[in-house]
Amino acid sequence: MKIVFRILLVLILIVSFIGTGYFLYQKSQKPPVVYETDSLFYTDIINKTVATGSIVPRKEIDLKSQVSGVVEKIYVEPGEILKEGQLVAKIKIIPDVVALNNAEANLKAALINYKNAEKELNRQKKLFEDKIISDFDYNQFLLTYNLRKQEVESAESNLELIKEGASKKSGSASNLVYSTAEGMVLDVPVKQGTFVIETNTFNEGTTIASVANMNEMIFEGKVDESEVGKISEGMQLNLKIGALEKESFTADLEYISPKGIEEEGAIQFEIKAAIKLMEGTFLRAGYSANADIVLDKRDSVLAIKESNILFEDEKTYVEVEKSDQVFEKREIETGLSDGINIEIVAGLSPEDRIKRL
Repeated sequence: MKIVFRILLVLILIVSFIGTGYFLYQKSQKPPVVYETDSLFYTDIINKTVATGSIVPRKEIDLKSQVSGVVEKIYVEPGEILKEGQLVAKIKIIPDVVALNNAEANLKAALINYKNAEKELNRQKKLFEDKIISDFDYNQFLLTYNLRKQEVESAESNLELIKEGASKKSGSASNLVYSTAEGMVLDVPVKQGTFVIETNTFNEGTTIASVANMNEMIFEGKVDESEVGKISEGMQLNLKIGALEKESFTADLEYISPKGIEEEGAIQFEIKAAIKLMEGTFLRAGYSANADIVLDKRDSVLAIKESNILFEDEKTYVEVEKSDQVFEKREIETGLSDGINIEIVAGLSPEDRIKRL
């Protein structure tokens, strides 16, 4: 019995050793690699570039005062529709002390000269009536009198303009700001009591209100230098406005800047496109938008995923499945790409399956 028991124990140990070794061997073997495959498909391929920008009115006008002073009254609010010539604001003039003193001094001097000319004219008139002086001599004094009278009127008007912003003779008030165009009030950046500066050749002046025609809106954006050579005036843009996700708009490209501007290390070119507004559609100025510019398009072409392509020695290849998990490298000719899908011009048929890379 002891011999039999020993033999069984040895057999058990041998079987256990062989089983453990086989298990460890199987576990050490790598599982076979199974490659996934993709089929070819028909799709529309659109090659486009994207420009970022905003929606702005084609013409926006800043209304400014002709005189410096304090805003006394504002007659409009943002969103209001203005007609050309409509009153926008009234400016209370605060005269410049130096200019006021000079104007008052000029008026006093003009009055003194006028009174002297009047006295001299009255004296010469008697001499003329007594035929002591000629018509020519009398007319010289009459001319001087008229000139002095004109100087007084001019000095009075100048003083009125400095003090009130208007003169009785002119009949118009320069301290009143009128709209120079028809459109919607976009902004009124000043309030009553705000000091404003007049617009002249030395400064732009303070803007009282901004007015624009909201029926003529354009897209202003920028395109990278790598794409600007592919676009041209007349191309159609598809606009996506962040605030109006459910609506789509189109625009016609009408301007490409001839000069680029460096921004964050890249050269950008400004573009402008006229937006086609549907009746009843209102776009607010300043909406941010992205514009898709279609550079080229192919309809219903045979295509594959561009990620499955191999590039070697300036040639294009894919790995085509010949039998189960057996592939061969095949050169192909490609066409238009949208960055995800690429057109197959030659080298593959619709029945082929290619290795997924």
